[in-house]
Amino acid sequence: MKELQLKYGCNPNQKPARVFMEKGDLPITVVNGNPGYINLLDALNGWQLVKELKLATGLPSATSFKHVSPAGAAVGLPLSDTLKKIYFTDNVELSPLAAAYARARGADRMSSFGDFVALSDECDEATALLIKKEVSDGVIAPGFSQKALEILKAKKNGNYCIIQIEPNYVPEELERKQVFGVTFEQGHNFLKIDDSALSNIVTKNKKLTEEQKRNLIISLIVLKYTQSNSVCFVKDGQAIGIGAGQQSRVHCTRLAGQKADNWWLRQSPKVLALEFVEGIRRADRDNAIDVYIGEEYMDVLADGKWQNIFKVKPEVFSREEKTEWISKNTDVALGSDAFFPFGDNIDRAKKSGVTAIAQPGGSVRDDLVIKAADDYNMVMCFNGIRLFHH
Repeated sequence: MKELQLKYGCNPNQKPARVFMEKGDLPITVVNGNPGYINLLDALNGWQLVKELKLATGLPSATSFKHVSPAGAAVGLPLSDTLKKIYFTDNVELSPLAAAYARARGADRMSSFGDFVALSDECDEATALLIKKEVSDGVIAPGFSQKALEILKAKKNGNYCIIQIEPNYVPEELERKQVFGVTFEQGHNFLKIDDSALSNIVTKNKKLTEEQKRNLIISLIVLKYTQSNSVCFVKDGQAIGIGAGQQSRVHCTRLAGQKADNWWLRQSPKVLALEFVEGIRRADRDNAIDVYIGEEYMDVLADGKWQNIFKVKPEVFSREEKTEWISKNTDVALGSDAFFPFGDNIDRAKKSGVTAIAQPGGSVRDDLVIKAADDYNMVMCFNGIRLFHH
């Protein structure tokens, strides 16, 4: 098939809309549903991300995409009991692919609401059971087991988008797009990210563990498919905070850092002890947790809104308690898609447990940024690779 007609483009007024190949057939097959323009942008970017994660780590990989940037991405490492609880895996026996999906979907549950999923491997029953429970627009994978198809086809009253991609498809070397009637052309970004990107260590601390290397590589691959400017925090094989599309790099770092902090706060005893009223919807529960760990929780208590959310009125999670808990998060890796112009990014990263950094370097203030990393005994690599994505 060379062409696929779409309902509309980015917005309902943008008609007609289609995707097509100038040469050869489309590398995708729509197994179920009717994907939209943005769905396919998410699907094709997400597939590239998970394919590269699998190649770089040898582990099944998954990502949760929203508006052409990942909300989460991960490789298939086993989950602790705490992560199983906060990711709501329930009684599903997790395969490595299902573990990757649980991590990708669970890191930033609010941002992942209504996502498009990409999987590096054939979707199995365990992964499909996890996807079934979430609000999601669709999934792309190189294949689907028969049981997984039965589960997924039942979502959204039978309208869930299921896309199968040819895993060996390679795009042409030149890619094009139009903006305002003007055609842009550039070489496809075939850059391979591996350990060689971490060889130029510029800090006094030269010790980079294998786990840090893997996490840094994951961060850089995630950034390759994230709308710029972007910064990515990674721990234990999964992105825990992604700051995307900000004009200022320190705002990327603050946004990603806040998401990483929220991910860690959700594992605190106070959050794990929350008891919700019967029948509360998953999205409402997720929003309630986000409010509880946020600064606005005092307002919720004052308004009495807790009565519609929690069985028992929770204790206030004070700023001091949250700061103390966040300080226990360590061994976080940080990647940046372009150089850090100021040391304030390093200061903010330290607050969220960052110990290893990968960035291109090349700022006129590199010496000050290196000093900031040295002050915290971080290890920092200059990889000379810019990863802008638009």
